Amino acid sequence: MRVLIRGAGDLASGIGWRLHRCGFQVAMTDLERPTAVRWMAAFCPALWLGAWTVEGVTARRCADLPQAVAAWGAGEIPVFADPDGTCRSLLKPDVVVDAILAKRNLGTAITDALLVIGIGPGFCAGEDCHMVIETKRGHTLGRVIETGTAIPNTGVPGDIGGYTVERVLRTPCGGDFVPLREIGDAVRAGETLATVAGQPVRTEISGVLRGILPAGTRVPGPGFKAGDVDPRGNREHCFTISDKALSVAGGVLEAILRTQAEEHRKH
Repeated sequence: MRVLIRGAGDLASGIGWRLHRCGFQVAMTDLERPTAVRWMAAFCPALWLGAWTVEGVTARRCADLPQAVAAWGAGEIPVFADPDGTCRSLLKPDVVVDAILAKRNLGTAITDALLVIGIGPGFCAGEDCHMVIETKRGHTLGRVIETGTAIPNTGVPGDIGGYTVERVLRTPCGGDFVPLREIGDAVRAGETLATVAGQPVRTEISGVLRGILPAGTRVPGPGFKAGDVDPRGNREHCFTISDKALSVAGGVLEAILRTQAEEHRKH
């Protein structure tokens, strides 16, 4: 079964990683220059490096169907620089998963595949997709929603180690982003971790730098998410798929297998 995932950030990559390991033929799409801050634990770096490996699974940049077929043959995940998902007509997926996490639907339709799954807020099961997967941390994380929507976006990040908004780095203005520290570094509250157009980006808390935008990213303006500091201080977490991503991936896997089982019963 072929699955096309829109998005190749850390959460989308958790979905792709789990489905790939379960034997699905996975392809992914993203921007030419993605803005995922947890890129060390995502497949999007394949778009600027050619290939990238996360926990034993390699993604490879592809531009057409023959390259994708070659990647699948090598046991890899093809990734396309294709934010509009136009490669869908070439790949003809059985399942489309919209994991862009834009908090709104950027063009996915329930007719895009036999099974269309929306990740998080912005989708309505039964209208623009068949099922929605909950992404809000807490009791319902990863649950499959067959009617209605996920919990609306509150704008407040999930609680990690007792911190929410404090752990996220935000840009002071627009311009060229210059990271001064690397993912995995131990950082202290008040430290300048990057600059944008010469203006400092400081962390409010101490911990491990779990994510930061790649060098050369051009941010559009103030308030743009530029990084994430993990107060728990476990460096290994910076380079592996998160508990949240794996939980959401489990919901996607459930949705696919349930649909397969229902189709089998019908026949």
